[in-house]
Amino acid sequence: MSAAPETGAAPATGTGATPSFAALRGQLQTAAEEFAGGPDALESILLGMVDDVDRAVREPLEIFPVCHHSPASALAMARRLREKRPKVVYLELCEDMAPLLTELRNCRLPVAVQAFASDIDGFPPDWAPLSVVAPITEASAEYQAVAYALDTPGVELVLVDRSSDHVFQWDARRPAGDDAHEDGTGPEPEAALHGEAVGVEIGDLRPRFAELEEHLLRHGKVRHWSEWWHQYVELPLGDGDHDTYRQVMFLVGSLFRRLAPGDGDRVRVDEDRERYMWTRMREHLATTGTDPADCLYVCGAFHAASRVEEFGVHGADGFAISPRTATTWQYGLIPSSHAAIEAQFGLASGSVSIAAAQWTKNLGRTGVKPYRLEGQAGAKKTPEKKTRAERTTAPAAAPDPAPATTSAPAPDPASASASAEDRLSGFLRRPPVLDTLDEAELLGWSVDVVRAARRSGHLASTADAIAVFETSILLAGMRDRAKPTPYDFQDAAVTCIEKDAVPGRRDVRRIVEIMMGGDRIGQVGYEALPPLARDVHDRLAPLELNLQQRGVRRALLDTASRPELRACSDVLWMLRRLMPHGAARPVMGERRLGERSVQESWDLALGTHQRALIELGYEGVSLEQVLEQRLRRTAHGARATTAEVLAAVEDAVLHLGGRRLSDELGTRALEVLAGERTVDGAPEVLRRVRGLLAYYRTAEPVLPPWIESFVRTGYAHYCTLLPTAFQDEDATAGQVAAMLGFLFGMEGLALSLGCDRTQLELAVAQSHPKDPAKTALLWAAQVRIGTLSREELRARCDDLLADPLVVPSYPRYLSGFVHALEPVPGLADVVVEAVSNAFGRLPDAVLLPWLPVLVTTLRSNAADLAPLLIREAGRIFPARLPALDSWIPPWRLPAAPPRTARPGPATAAPRGAALLPAHPATCRALAELLGCAEEWAPAGGPPPDATGAKLLPAHPDTCDALARLLGCDGPWAPAGAAPRPPALADRHPATAHAVAALLADG
Repeated sequence: MSAAPETGAAPATGTGATPSFAALRGQLQTAAEEFAGGPDALESILLGMVDDVDRAVREPLEIFPVCHHSPASALAMARRLREKRPKVVYLELCEDMAPLLTELRNCRLPVAVQAFASDIDGFPPDWAPLSVVAPITEASAEYQAVAYALDTPGVELVLVDRSSDHVFQWDARRPAGDDAHEDGTGPEPEAALHGEAVGVEIGDLRPRFAELEEHLLRHGKVRHWSEWWHQYVELPLGDGDHDTYRQVMFLVGSLFRRLAPGDGDRVRVDEDRERYMWTRMREHLATTGTDPADCLYVCGAFHAASRVEEFGVHGADGFAISPRTATTWQYGLIPSSHAAIEAQFGLASGSVSIAAAQWTKNLGRTGVKPYRLEGQAGAKKTPEKKTRAERTTAPAAAPDPAPATTSAPAPDPASASASAEDRLSGFLRRPPVLDTLDEAELLGWSVDVVRAARRSGHLASTADAIAVFETSILLAGMRDRAKPTPYDFQDAAVTCIEKDAVPGRRDVRRIVEIMMGGDRIGQVGYEALPPLARDVHDRLAPLELNLQQRGVRRALLDTASRPELRACSDVLWMLRRLMPHGAARPVMGERRLGERSVQESWDLALGTHQRALIELGYEGVSLEQVLEQRLRRTAHGARATTAEVLAAVEDAVLHLGGRRLSDELGTRALEVLAGERTVDGAPEVLRRVRGLLAYYRTAEPVLPPWIESFVRTGYAHYCTLLPTAFQDEDATAGQVAAMLGFLFGMEGLALSLGCDRTQLELAVAQSHPKDPAKTALLWAAQVRIGTLSREELRARCDDLLADPLVVPSYPRYLSGFVHALEPVPGLADVVVEAVSNAFGRLPDAVLLPWLPVLVTTLRSNAADLAPLLIREAGRIFPARLPALDSWIPPWRLPAAPPRTARPGPATAAPRGAALLPAHPATCRALAELLGCAEEWAPAGGPPPDATGAKLLPAHPDTCDALARLLGCDGPWAPAGAAPRPPALADRHPATAHAVAALLADG
């Protein structure tokens, strides 16, 4: 075993050594020689640990080493603060988080101080968003220091650790989720309260040498590190004095530091943090002129045993602090929980809850009064009472117990070392004090866990309570403990009660954790919320629900009787769009383009998802602003697709209203469509464009210019890509069908906007697919544009069934016909006929394997087309079962003969209309009105000469204006002359095609 390499470290032994720990050095040197047989690395490590303790003790600025979320550290901190009453407290926490600490009084602990950045500058883009959290619990030394500094007049709290920006500048990027529970169990749902944030903790004290941790766990007869710390450090230090506590923590920190593996990056970061903190403290002392004796430096024991040259108030200067990047950081408080802290820092499940229970027990046993922020949410309202020691040592007007020390010069290290007393030798030689068995406490635990297990569905009885009691004592004895710890009791409960594992039933280990204090979940108060979160709660106030409380709340909205709830409905739909699933879930009601429900029902869990709501507040001051920013970010992203941009347009219309943003995003959709070279998003583009067109046609007097341009550009774009898509193996039949649906469905509008139908005809003519499904789609397209008749299509289907080589692939043709109902819904009868022929003529070896494919195709890709097929089949097939036996399909009936004229005399006049001559009065009145003076033709006589319409030559102005508009400049034909050929359609084919397309759509 060798010591880890250290850069810039002070010598392990030699200069600066004081006689205070001479006896301990001699004992450790003798032990090293006895075990190792002579001087070696072991002696250097042991003596170096003593030197680290000596150096930290002699520092003029008092260093208070802590371990994160340690009840012993919190208890020692509360004692020391009441004894020393420092004027300045230096705290190992990110210096840019200082303004948030005053808001802790508005929260129910545990909570986490968070720094968040979504728009980063100076870091790789794939790191975004950046998040740093520092959880704070009541049973922690840092909270005691914060509460003392904020509520004591004249005390300054200074955060000295690196900023959140430097956390990512210095640390190598680690994948999220690397930290696992020590016991290998998965995290609880509450463990995700911190998300993927990087955790910073005050007092990270855990062996970094895997062999050392394994050795400690094996010889301590414990399962994980949290249990070892609780048993061998937490409990012995709970009743220790201040000097003993400091020296033991210095020793443990030095041990773990010297036995750390040679991870150069991690050692460099640790030492840079120590240089950063000591540099900041010296800068503050020089600026304010504060005496180091009136200060207290709270840091982790690992950093307290530092050996960098910048250590101490008299350390070396010259450490250059790099500037922060241009990243904009947002700060806030988010709710935390014991499970989230355990998951963040890789602690054993339930360890933080057990520590909280131990904190409460220590307070009751020792009588120490902890510090709590005034007005702290969730804290008991107790009047402030001074202890007897405080009344005798601290005058009312001067809280500083030793004012004479403020003007004294800084003590010399040599004189300070003379007052340092060796407490380590006695502590290390003293045998562990074994707590006596508290039978009443253990019996109460056993009864309570059985009662809770029975409520959770476990088959537990009084015999199980007795078994848990005895097994706890047995396990403690096997582990050399007289009193069972909560971990022993937990193992005993699992062994005796959990007889089987049932899904959905709470396991016994979790029951014990709840019984020991539970997974306490914090809450951020209203006053500490960001402006957006407060605005959300204010706008939802008419619902009269406590939305800050955890759990699900049912909200009923009747906007017809209470119009003021429409604003609440708008907020809820925006929350559903922005928040995670489950934060705002509609039970009844929907909101689509042009539709708004009169009555709605919602399940709201804003208190459970408070962290997401707070992080939403980092992006803006209102929901509308955040939604607009996100829509813009989505539309202008480097990988944005046309379907995604159209979805952003739809969301802008639904939630924000107005035309400004939707027109801007629609223009962006046009740009993205022009740059796409694939048809992957064609089905989604078709669906959204249809919805937007239907909405604008009913809600707006005219279509927006961007959507007209989108239809015109999309028509040309998909015509260009159609031949390639038919031959591309990666393009599916559904995507090609969506392209055809866009071309045929938008054809009328596209042609009226100036597009040419010839482009579509050429695209279809150039398509030569090889896939059977795409071939069926091509045939349907040819029928739609008129180059293939329906009779020819039926004949091709019959030829496919008649060819034995093609029969196995016939189901794929049918899949193509089903997709063809999207662009050509008029082929529904042909598709029904093709499917019917397949069921009647395909062999079972081909038909049966194809049936699941047909069902899945209709369900996944053609769910909207199934009603069309069913309706057409209902029209063709008989409605009654008895009629099916004699029913003949329409396509098998013989073709009807062409109609011929009835035989009659060759000279017979055309029959004409018989009703008009029988009642001529009405016709005469209309003829006189129109200026027609001709007489009635005799019945049965030859028809009069066709002289044409008399109204148009009589009033030629209207006809001349229309002729000039259409470009027909020819003269009027003389009355009785033969009609001219219709040359107008030939001269204006685009208009003729547009009229034909409109007639076809109708």
